[in-house]
Amino acid sequence: MKLTLHIWRQKDSNSEGRMVKYEHTKVNPHMSFLEMLDVLNEELIANGDEPVTFDHDCREGICGMCGFMINGVAHGPERGTTVCQLHMRHFKDGDVLYLEPWRAKAFPRVRDLVVDRSAFDRIISAGGYVSVPTGSAPDGNVIPVPKKNADLAMDAAACIGCGACVAACPNAAAALFTGAKISHLNLLPQGQPERYQRALNMVAQVKHELFGSCTNIGECEAVCPKEIKLEVIARMKRDYLRASWTERGDAIRNED
Repeated sequence: MKLTLHIWRQKDSNSEGRMVKYEHTKVNPHMSFLEMLDVLNEELIANGDEPVTFDHDCREGICGMCGFMINGVAHGPERGTTVCQLHMRHFKDGDVLYLEPWRAKAFPRVRDLVVDRSAFDRIISAGGYVSVPTGSAPDGNVIPVPKKNADLAMDAAACIGCGACVAACPNAAAALFTGAKISHLNLLPQGQPERYQRALNMVAQVKHELFGSCTNIGECEAVCPKEIKLEVIARMKRDYLRASWTERGDAIRNED
């Protein structure tokens, strides 16, 4: 296969970036998208050029490192698929592809297709955990969990924090990511003691990181490689509103 690639090249965060055209003639349909870029980089290095920088780690659709835009779509044309799991058989000989990094103020560009997603880490640090006594691991059957809640929590926990939801959202909102991280803890018994404070803290951190506001457009759900549902945003907003009103009521009572 032969592809024409237009790839965003940017030396560092302080440099101006631009699209650079490459004619890639050694594409095998059985390659993954990242393997295709590996072969391109081998050719660039052999010619004395700088290879294309892109994030990757497990290449199994688990780590969430590999995301970027392919023809304007986060992770490319296949639904429920990360870039590392996207194979070249989904493209045709002669296709023209445009590769760009995530575009969001909260994700500053680092180099080429790499962006800094540490804002997600700070959101998790604000409340994405449960406080439990130390010691040996408790028996799995000690705390009963309703089947419905367990299933919903596992669905939300599938979020890999890739950032596709932010990149696809016209507002660059992080509501799907934050909603998933809040939901998978708030649905379980272990997450109840800090449930409402968790919602307050994590949403406050989202605002601090300058992500946009959610307006329920749904692009986030459409591009999520783990197909996280919009309902996690509804759960997050419900817990956040309840926590906000409770906090306000407590403040009023303390004033009295």
